[in-house]
Amino acid sequence: MTSAVSAPPPRAVLVAVQLRGVDDHEHEASLIELAQLAKTLGLTVVGRIQQKRSALAPGVVVGSGKLAELAALTGGSGKVPKGPPEKRRQAGRGGDSERERGGDSERERGGHSEVDQDLESELELEPDATTGGDELDPGDPDRPGKRAAQATVVLVDHDLTPTQLRNLEGATGAEVLDRTAVILAIFERHARSREARLQVEIARLAYMAPRLRVAGHGSDRSGGGLGAKGAGESAAQLERRKVRDRIAELKSELGDIARNAGRRRERRAAADTVALVGYTNAGKSSLMRGLTGGEVYVADKLFATLDTTVRALVPPAVPPVLVSDTVGFLKKLPHDLVASFRSTLDEAREADLLLHVVDASNPALASQIQVTRQVLGEIGAGSAPELLLLNKIDRVPAARRAELARDYPAAIQLSAKAPADVAALRETLIEFFARDLVEGDLLIPFALQRLVSEAHASCRVLAETYDERGARLRVLARPAVLTRLQAEVAG
Repeated sequence: MTSAVSAPPPRAVLVAVQLRGVDDHEHEASLIELAQLAKTLGLTVVGRIQQKRSALAPGVVVGSGKLAELAALTGGSGKVPKGPPEKRRQAGRGGDSERERGGDSERERGGHSEVDQDLESELELEPDATTGGDELDPGDPDRPGKRAAQATVVLVDHDLTPTQLRNLEGATGAEVLDRTAVILAIFERHARSREARLQVEIARLAYMAPRLRVAGHGSDRSGGGLGAKGAGESAAQLERRKVRDRIAELKSELGDIARNAGRRRERRAAADTVALVGYTNAGKSSLMRGLTGGEVYVADKLFATLDTTVRALVPPAVPPVLVSDTVGFLKKLPHDLVASFRSTLDEAREADLLLHVVDASNPALASQIQVTRQVLGEIGAGSAPELLLLNKIDRVPAARRAELARDYPAAIQLSAKAPADVAALRETLIEFFARDLVEGDLLIPFALQRLVSEAHASCRVLAETYDERGARLRVLARPAVLTRLQAEVAG
C-alpha cells in the first residue's frame, strides 16, 4: 500500500523596490522579514526581484525589464493584458507566443514590440538603468528562464493599489499579494479565540473594501424600484455597503467582548500587572511559559500568538503579580490591524510594567525596538514603565554581548530557555513592585475573619497575632489595597 505524497508548498517570488531614502541595510532587513512572512504562510521562496527607483511604477511597481524577469519566474507574458480585469490573469498565463516557440522576440532582436511600447507609454515605466538586479544565483535552477521552477505566488514588499494588483496579476499570471495581504492571511490562520477572529475579519474587510471587483458583465446597477428616481446603486457600491454594514456588526460584537474584558481587568486591580510586549517572534510566549509555568502556545513563526493570555507568576508572589502575553508588532503593521487589536492591546496600556522583549540575535533589533515603541505610543502605552529584555542572548557571541551592554546599559540580557535567567527575572519583578508597597496595621474582628484570608492573598503579612478583639496583622501591601482593607474593617 503506497502512502499518499503530500503536495509541495506553493512557490513564491519576492518583489521589492528600494525607494529613495531607504538604505541598503533597511531594504535587506525588510526583504528578510517578507521571506519570514512567506515561510509562516507555508510558501517556498524561489527568487527575489529587486530594483532601485525613486518611486513605485504607477502601473506595475517595477520597470519593464524587471517585469519581464518576474514573468519568466511565474510563466506569465510580462505584459498587462487588455480587457476586463477578471480575464487578465488568464491572459497573463498565455505567455509570449514567440518565447514559447523558442523563437527570438522583438526584445531579443534589440527592439520593442508595439505592445511593449504601448505599455511603457501608458504606465510611464522607468528604464532599468537604476536597477541593482535580481538576487538569483546564475547557477540556481530556479533562476529566470527555468520553466520547471515557475512560481504561482508573487509577494510584493509594498502596499499596492487595486490597479497595480490587477496589472501584476495579468502580467505574471500568478496570485499577487502585497505586504498587508500577507500579514492579514497569517493573522487569519493564527486567530483562535472569537475576539481574535473578529479583529482579523474587521481588518480584512477594511482592506478588501476598496479592492472589490464585481465579476460578470450583467447590469451594472441595481434598480431603484417602481417609481424610484435615479439608476440606483452600482454593483460595486452595493458590495461596499454590505462590507460597511458587516464591519459595523463586527465592531458591535467586539465592543461587547471588550467590555467584558474591561470588567475582568477591574477585578484584577488588586494585583500588580506585567505585559509582555515586543516585535513578533522575539520570544514573548517562551518567556511567558517560563514565568508562569502555563501552557502557552510557542512556535518559531511570526505572529504565533494573537490572543492575550493572563497568568499568575509562578512560584506565586505576594502580593500577586499577573503576566499577560500580547500580540507581536511588525514594521509596516497595517493600521487597520492595530486599530482592530486595540481592545487586545488594552492589557499593555493598563499594565503597571511593560516587559519589552527583543530578539538580541536579530541584526535589526534597534529598528524593532523603535517600531515597538512607536506602536505603544499609538495605543497610549508609551508612558508606562518599561524594562528592556534582550532575549535569545545564548545565540549572541561574547563580543556582541559586550556591544549590547554598552548600547543598552539598563537592559537585562537573558535567554527564555535558561531557567536561571527566568528565575532572576522573576526576582527582579518582585523587587520592582516591592518599592511601591507600604506597611500598615489591620485589626480584623472575629466577625470579619474572611478578611484575614483576603489579606494573606493580597498582602505580604509580616506579623499576625490574636487577642480578645480579633486578629492583628502587620502587612506590606499596595496603597490602594491597604486603604480598601482598612475601610472594610472600619465599616
